Amino acid sequence: QVQLVESGGGSVQAGGSLRLSCVVSGYEYISTRNCIGWFRQAPGKPREEVARRDIGAGKSMYADSVKGRFSISQDNAKNTVDLQMNSLKPEDSAMYYCATLFRGSNHGVTWCGSGVAAVNDWGQGTQVTVSS
Repeated sequence: QVQLVESGGGSVQAGGSLRLSCVVSGYEYISTRNCIGWFRQAPGKPREEVARRDIGAGKSMYADSVKGRFSISQDNAKNTVDLQMNSLKPEDSAMYYCATLFRGSNHGVTWCGSGVAAVNDWGQGTQVTVSS
């Protein structure tokens, strides 16, 4: 059974930084078959994907709203996928979740699924609050 545990949330002022960490356990996730995503949900808004990483290909994708400010990375030795968040804005305030994503393949070409519909497993979330 896969378990994902987030940490690193907190309260910061606008322009500040936070680093979220997602520890993945329960199976050997560091393989070419895995994709990990970071999502967020603010009160009254739908859950949205902010970044995802194809562990095997080492490729990352970002939502336009965070591109250039957020960076997703993996640490194979620690089984973690981190989200570095810089230049934070009040609109980044939300509960942040990590998740495992569907990974597809066709004739040797692989890809990560995107969005809530592609999620296999969720973490419990960590709160980020950015004040102006």
